[in-house]
Amino acid sequence: MYVTCDLCDEHGEALGVLPSGLVHFGGRVRFHGPAETVKTFEVNSRVRELAHEPGNGRVMVVDGGGSDRRALLGDVLAGAALSNGWAGVVIWGAVRDIAELAKLDLGVMALARTPARCDRKGEGETGIPVTIGGVRISPGDMIVADEDGVIVAPPGLIGG
Repeated sequence: MYVTCDLCDEHGEALGVLPSGLVHFGGRVRFHGPAETVKTFEVNSRVRELAHEPGNGRVMVVDGGGSDRRALLGDVLAGAALSNGWAGVVIWGAVRDIAELAKLDLGVMALARTPARCDRKGEGETGIPVTIGGVRISPGDMIVADEDGVIVAPPGLIGG
């Protein structure tokens, strides 16, 4: 298992470090995998689609614009992501169903929690570079999360 502090010591500026405001909500605190990206704002249609596709150990990284008004993930979608082999979900936005998320063996990190569900308008983009807290994340970048935070590494730097 990777340790973010050790990776930062070893690779320094080659890594991106996501902002410290992200909080663990899932039952798995340590997780890693290649990134699959989503860009959306208060609409979880693309998150829903990806959660129902094979995750193959990937980490869904969702740029939700930092909104805490609408949850982009709850227990139902998190359960689908777990069942479909996703290692985790990192959301620059909000989640809901916190008590249930904590019971799932899935990494879930987000900025905030809210009871409000999102809109379902079919909007959003997947598979494009996103930027969270000044850190660019592209599909295939390696995401590593643990108790100390989340790092982003270019493909091939730290393995799979």
